[in-house]
Amino acid sequence: MNAAIERAKNILTNYDGPHCRIMEVCGTHTHEIFRQGIRKLLPESIELISGPGCPVCVTPVGFIDEAIFLALQKNVTVCTFGDLVRVPGTTDSLQTARGKGAKVKVVYTPLDAEVYAEKHPEEQVVFLSVGFETTTPSGCLAVQNAAKSGIHNFSLLTANKTMPGAYQAMKNSTDLFLYPGHVHAITGTKICEDLVKEGVSGVCAGFTGSELLTALAVAVTRFQEGKPFFVNCYPRVVKPEGSPKAQMLVRKMMEPCDAMWRGIGVIPGSGMKLREEFSEFDARIKYQVPPIEGRQNPACHCGQVLKGEILPPQCKVFGKGCTPEHPVGACMVSSEGACSAWYLYGDQRRK
Repeated sequence: MNAAIERAKNILTNYDGPHCRIMEVCGTHTHEIFRQGIRKLLPESIELISGPGCPVCVTPVGFIDEAIFLALQKNVTVCTFGDLVRVPGTTDSLQTARGKGAKVKVVYTPLDAEVYAEKHPEEQVVFLSVGFETTTPSGCLAVQNAAKSGIHNFSLLTANKTMPGAYQAMKNSTDLFLYPGHVHAITGTKICEDLVKEGVSGVCAGFTGSELLTALAVAVTRFQEGKPFFVNCYPRVVKPEGSPKAQMLVRKMMEPCDAMWRGIGVIPGSGMKLREEFSEFDARIKYQVPPIEGRQNPACHCGQVLKGEILPPQCKVFGKGCTPEHPVGACMVSSEGACSAWYLYGDQRRK
């Protein structure tokens, strides 16, 4: 084993400092930490908790209801990432809506949906645009291409969100953040550095086992010093300036708006919507979608999981009424969801 990795492992295994709560903002981090068995190394004094970093999980029920409205009432073809298909809405999911005649097509990128619209001019195509700073630029690029090519049967139903507001909302729920590397590859590190001035600590982490071990070891070592800190443990990808081209594209085509986060509520300025000059590609405007709030199943405690208030097994329906085959909430559906990780890998906390 690499000597640096062995040192990181020893730091974590033998940690005897103050209790440290680390919020895994990113759902991919949650799954990879489970998959690599890293939780098994940690003493009880290092506590990993979930955060609002799974885009499907924080997308509100009302968004699913809007998509179903478009599919069933406006007869559009809904293009979406696969994880969204089985997320429960108020009464239906997109999967069950298919049985009622909804046309739902799974794509891998917004550009796939734009190409589909170009090849099927007889269909009205709406892409369900969810995600954080990582995926928002590709949605903008799809709209830009459609505008240049005169593709008028393509639009976005947006639920794009930005992370700074979520960090602010969650900063008192954790001792430090495990920041998502892919988000900060776009935004850069200024957000994290500014949070240090507010007393908020964190480390930016990659996604391999060695990168996560290193980031966690750095985190607990610096935590013991008792001062706010930020360390970029993913410098091969995350640069201080981020991706200026991606930032410029998003600024050109989108503007901030208030956004509803599942479990958290409305975070002012944390959403992104198309600017007025691109309103032709805004599905809510194009199809006059009425206000739809949506109602979550009261048995679901995804909101508490996403805020780090409970662990998934503490939800009464976890693994019983709520399973990947029959999900009650989005956290059990998404491939980045905390509930799906706990269900798949079990309780790995060191006893």
